[in-house]
Order: sequence, then C-alpha cells, then structure tokens
Amino acid sequence: MKIYDIEGFPNPARVRIALAENGVSDEAEFFAVDVMGGEHRTDAFKAKNPDATVPCLELDDGSHIAQCNAIIEYIDATFDGPSLTGTTPKQRAHISMMNARAEAGLLNAVGAYFHHATTGLGAELETYQCAEWGNKQKEVAATTMAYLDGVLAENNYIAGDSFSSADITAFAGLAFADFAKVEIPQSLQNLQAWRAKVAERPSIAG
Repeated sequence: MKIYDIEGFPNPARVRIALAENGVSDEAEFFAVDVMGGEHRTDAFKAKNPDATVPCLELDDGSHIAQCNAIIEYIDATFDGPSLTGTTPKQRAHISMMNARAEAGLLNAVGAYFHHATTGLGAELETYQCAEWGNKQKEVAATTMAYLDGVLAENNYIAGDSFSSADITAFAGLAFADFAKVEIPQSLQNLQAWRAKVAERPSIAG
C-alpha cells in the first residue's frame, strides 16, 4: 500500500493511528504531499483523489481510496488486528454513529473554524472564507466536547467499552482544537481523562 499524506495533519494522523493499532504500519509506504505548496490541488494528484485532500490510499492494483473513514474500514477488514469499526451489526452501527458525531461535531467543526474564521493555511490556499460560518462551527465544537464528556461519564471509550475509530476521530479533533486555539474546557474532566488515557496508547505515544 502507498499512502499519500502530510505528517502531523489531523486526518492523516487518523489513518496512521489505525495502521499502528493493527500493527501494520510497515505495510504502508508513505509519500509526503506538499499541501502548503498546493500539490494536492494539481491535476496529477486529483487524478488519484478528485477530492484534492489527504490522506489517499493507493492499492497494489493502482486503485485509490480516499476519505479517512473509508481507508480505516479497508485497513480494518484487510488485517487481523483488533477491530476498530466493530464486529457485529449493532456494534458497527454504534461505532459508525459515534464516529460521525465526533467527525462532524468536533473534527470538522474545528476545521471549519480554522479555515474560515482564522488565517488558516494562508491566503493562497484559503480561497473562500465565511467567518460567520467558522465562528458558528466553533460553537458546535464546544457543544460536542460537552456531549462527549457526558458520554464518557458512562463509557470507557467514545463508542462503549472498546477503543474504536470513533476514539481516533475524537482524539484527532482535540489535537486540531489545540492547534486552532479552540479551548478545551478543563471542567470537562471525563473528556480530559479519556484524552490522557488514549494519548498513552502505543499507536499514539510511539
């Protein structure tokens, strides 16, 4: 497998964590994409991924899979490590639901704030901005953090008793929040404790 990404960005981090959780990081060859230089928007890259986003997975047959959730589903189904997406219909549905909430309400909401209400990645890359939308999404992120804190009052992880793709997404969302200077209230003690616990996993701590 080849993975086109940029190390340190939140979505590429999700895939790297998933690979590490499955113990198969060495199964992938990583190729750095110059996002700051606009490489992801070139015709050559968009031939691989018309979304013009990273990460993008290239399989041995030359086909490509984009979007983090799809890539993680592929990793989960291909390798024998502990499942990140669930093993029963109910578990898969619950993890998918919680992952969607963490993605839309936290990771993507913080992303919208960063790209629309701050200087983001700079004027050359941020070709359209709507500050009102970005600031509204900052409020969504705060609401989602409080919601997840409540979930974690009753569960060990975001989607129940086992670490899953929903935890990866939420963890990446909080890391992005740090970068974008979106406050993570210290009063959310369950969320803070969960974050500290997840940060100690070998797939993240290294």
